[in-house]
Amino acid sequence: MQLRLEALDGHLSKALAPLYVITSDEHLLALEAADKIRRTARAQGYSERDVLTVERSFKWGELLAANQALSLFGDKKLIELRIPTGKPGKDGGAALQSYVQDLSPDNLTLITLPKLDWQTQKAAWVASLQQAAVYIDIPQVERTQLPNWIGQRLAAQGQSADRQSIDFIADRVEGNLLAAHQEIQKLALLHEPGKLTYEQVHDAVLNVARYDVFKLSEAMLAGDPARLVRMLEGLQGEGEALPLVLWAVTEEIRTLLKLKAGMTQGRPLGALLKEYRIWGPKERMMEPALRRISLATLEAAMQDAAQVDKMIKGLRAKAHAGDAWDAMLQLALNVARG
Repeated sequence: MQLRLEALDGHLSKALAPLYVITSDEHLLALEAADKIRRTARAQGYSERDVLTVERSFKWGELLAANQALSLFGDKKLIELRIPTGKPGKDGGAALQSYVQDLSPDNLTLITLPKLDWQTQKAAWVASLQQAAVYIDIPQVERTQLPNWIGQRLAAQGQSADRQSIDFIADRVEGNLLAAHQEIQKLALLHEPGKLTYEQVHDAVLNVARYDVFKLSEAMLAGDPARLVRMLEGLQGEGEALPLVLWAVTEEIRTLLKLKAGMTQGRPLGALLKEYRIWGPKERMMEPALRRISLATLEAAMQDAAQVDKMIKGLRAKAHAGDAWDAMLQLALNVARG
């Protein structure tokens, strides 16, 4: 049974299921969901708890033994299985399939996993878990969703802020939801319930954003120069490898170039997106980006990318080398502006 995170509270107000699976890369939301299940389990008499973590030396017989072992005091038991890699292996997959077919009525099992890649999602053990468990797949909170998420969290602690203040928070916590939670909690400690001023937010919230090199293309596609500058400066400050940044941006430019060339030949964008396996948030961003960015801009960008590559490798004459990060920024800004 698939369950949305928003529906978990309502579900837990009823009878508990014998098996729960949480899969997510949003560690804060996964932790909060697991805590809700644990609290409900304790309230319903699951007073004993076994925690198993799948590591290199883990023996899958431990999971089966935990399920079969009787409590010393006859209490109901919560069994937690943590699979940090999301890869249980062949033996683990077989053990999980066997486990879900023989769930003890005296136990409640909670399995936590990271977000599974598309290939792993097709595995037989995943299908078995999805069929037998209350399966909670928690998606990432994207940058466009972050202001609304922050507003909801502020409201939950009796506070609010205007859009400028919320955007200020979002810019400084992007990619770091756990830190965002801590910054919002800090506002509750510093200020009384009610509407926060921009000055209060500005003085309290630290810059704790963490930028993902593969999200950089989203800012470029959206034509958002301010976010693009923040992300590149953040990546540079975090010591990200510039060749990886250049590769990610160049791959996006190359994809745009293929799509633009196909459209000039009269091919529909929908067919091109399917051909190049583009879906999700990026799929929705492509059409406005392709309207804004000219073919000449993309062709020039590919030439600029080659020059940045030479700068990184030290193949440009020193007098003309310039700063590779500055050149990288100019390259991305040229595409963002179209």
